[in-house]
Amino acid sequence: MKKLKYLSLAVITSWLFTSCESELETAPTNQANDVEVFKTAESAETVINGAWAKFNDDGTTYANIGYSTVLRASDAMGSDVAILTNKYGFAAAYNFTEMVNSTAGRPAFIWSMLYSTINNMNNVIARIDGTEGSQEKKNQVKGQARALRAFCYLNIASFYQFSYFKDKNALTAPIYTEPSTITSVPKKRASLEEIYTLIKSDLSDADKLLKDYSRNNKDKINRAVVNGILARVYLNTGEWTKASASAKIAREGYPLMTPEKYKDGFNDINNGEWIWGHGQTQEQSGASYAFHYLDVSSSGSYYYSFMADPYFKDLFDTNDIRYQLFSWDGLKGREGLLRYAKFKFKTGLIADIVYMRAAEMYLIEAEAEARNGNVSQAVTVLNQLKTARKANVYSGSLAQDNVIKEVLTERRKELFGEGFSLSDIIRTQGTVVRKRFADASGQPVKVQITTPDGTIKTVDGRGHSIFAFPDQSGFVPNSKYYLFSIPQKEFENNPNL
Repeated sequence: MKKLKYLSLAVITSWLFTSCESELETAPTNQANDVEVFKTAESAETVINGAWAKFNDDGTTYANIGYSTVLRASDAMGSDVAILTNKYGFAAAYNFTEMVNSTAGRPAFIWSMLYSTINNMNNVIARIDGTEGSQEKKNQVKGQARALRAFCYLNIASFYQFSYFKDKNALTAPIYTEPSTITSVPKKRASLEEIYTLIKSDLSDADKLLKDYSRNNKDKINRAVVNGILARVYLNTGEWTKASASAKIAREGYPLMTPEKYKDGFNDINNGEWIWGHGQTQEQSGASYAFHYLDVSSSGSYYYSFMADPYFKDLFDTNDIRYQLFSWDGLKGREGLLRYAKFKFKTGLIADIVYMRAAEMYLIEAEAEARNGNVSQAVTVLNQLKTARKANVYSGSLAQDNVIKEVLTERRKELFGEGFSLSDIIRTQGTVVRKRFADASGQPVKVQITTPDGTIKTVDGRGHSIFAFPDQSGFVPNSKYYLFSIPQKEFENNPNL
């Protein structure tokens, strides 16, 4: 992994806990003079660029590198990824002993990452109007800062409290909208409603500020990204008409990829369907490390641990292009595990990270229309995606619950490995489902594999290895084990929590 250099103005005070120990060598923060940094709108933009690099590529361990950590933990804690627990990285998240633990390293890292990014954006928002430069440039910088701040708060709302539909007044986490200093008073926890009110305000402002902005790469936040985040927000808060409208705006100009392109490895930010992502180069490739968990088919992939639940495979039509990505592992010690070759490294063991695709926007639109009672329109949108994947179109019951269930199943199929598993379970007040891969008599299901030397063998199929919470209770909706914990040191240093 390459060292990173970034410009960061985040003030880490006693009440904003950050992890102290690091298994990775990270580059020092370049502390620049505030006056120089915020002299021009162009120089102020370097704070956003630096915060974005830190948000994606900084880390404390090889399993905690940037925002990808949130996405990998979300999928590890869901139903469809069967983690190999003898592999480094996400076994503790998979077995629900880590994110509930307020003294564990990953919860501390994620909390610090989100709030340090928020503080950087607070600095930009507070000072951009006083810089030199065109109003157009100031609008672009402010719009991106507001959107990135909103994105961080959306993750806090999504993972640190139960569904908005369960209790929108539930206390969640503090809101900070001003730059922090060593004398800043730490805040109490705000409610979900208060956090979502800020998120919507930020994104509404960003949508206006970025209306004339044309970006030069998909790492940058433009109106499409803003509306994609808005679509997620409105889906979370039950504003179905707005969710559908924002999703349509977000996906405009981002056509669904061809079936053949689907098999390329989900590693290229230039894919026409990608709306937002994080590009990687040989020189700056920290976030690529996530692929060592996701890529279960390339020889260079090291941890190779995000296998698929065999029951997940049964959700697909055999003619679906995505079905072709499944294969039973024949490697020694891995025989009978189910590979899902959606993610593959590029040459040189680097891979771009996807954060938003047009397919997700079709699914948000379909779900919002279905929940709004427009089931025929929902099915029409859903079938556009299914057709693009060569899957059988939905022709079943038009009862609202049936259509919603079909859309949620399609979300699992289409967005596997992209970080939506746990957040969808929390949002819908659903539950993790993990079953032993066994037949009606309780015996392991036999599968056919091919070993590296070409021998065809029949072995026991292998799926999940964890079937209950740590207290041995069964999986249920709204479990405390689903939520990310606020670090214990944050409670110790902020009495207002």
